[in-house]
Amino acid sequence: QVQLVESGGGLVQPGGSLRLSCAASGSIFRVNVMGWYRQAPGKQRELVAGISSGGSTNYADSVKGRFTISRDNAKNTVYLEMNSLKPEDTAVYYCNADIIPRGFGLSSLYYWGQGTQVTVSS
Repeated sequence: QVQLVESGGGLVQPGGSLRLSCAASGSIFRVNVMGWYRQAPGKQRELVAGISSGGSTNYADSVKGRFTISRDNAKNTVYLEMNSLKPEDTAVYYCNADIIPRGFGLSSLYYWGQGTQVTVSS
């Protein structure tokens, strides 16, 4: 069984920084794209940033220049470094990964973490 476990959320003042981590564990053959999504109250879940297994990245316009996504393939872990945080960044942040479990041939599945709350407030 494959699972994603997130950590690093919390309360931070505007202008502050946080670092989120998400580790994939279980019976994994390969991890493809990994990413971070967020969902604010009353809003749809949106993509924040994504990163391929080769390190190519993409970001939502609202976080470009402030957030950095990275990954450690040896640890099946993805990170989100968030700087210059704004109140509008407040949301539950979810990790997502496209993973091929062992024994599934080359078929991949999308997995989600449980979510971690990020609150930006003075």
